[in-house]
Amino acid sequence: MHCPFCRHPDSRVVDSRTSDDGSTIRRRRQCPHCNRRFTTVETASLSVVKRSGATEPFSREKIAGGVRKACQGRPVSEDDLALLAQKVEETLRSAGSAEIDAYEIGLAILGPLRELDEVAYLRFASVYQAFDSLEDFEAAITVLRAEHESEADDDADEPVEPSGEDVRTS
Repeated sequence: MHCPFCRHPDSRVVDSRTSDDGSTIRRRRQCPHCNRRFTTVETASLSVVKRSGATEPFSREKIAGGVRKACQGRPVSEDDLALLAQKVEETLRSAGSAEIDAYEIGLAILGPLRELDEVAYLRFASVYQAFDSLEDFEAAITVLRAEHESEADDDADEPVEPSGEDVRTS
């Protein structure tokens, strides 16, 4: 690491701290030549391998932009899109690979998007999974309905906790 003040080719790390989300490391450094201190921020790079074979840096903004189109006219805020993009990035980084296939990014988007808004999920899935017919939409809707029914059944099976209130009839 070159000193930004005197361009000396070496520096000493004085202090290191990770960010709250753990995605970056902030280091305080000191130049042994001029004794001035400076800060560096380190992040692990994540590259996307496109279908064409080209690679580009991962971008949360591109995730949010792609999902934004599917959410048009839906009650989804910019904060919701930012959180979704963060979840997708965390999922991809937890895989431990420095290069991720573009197709895997789409798969990582589907789960959080379905939780966020089912209509937007269907829109995104129809393009991403190349729905060709009404049957493709019907199959996706059938899966969503089945999940809703199983969730409703799970909720009905849960025992009701007594409130602890003393109820007396007169």
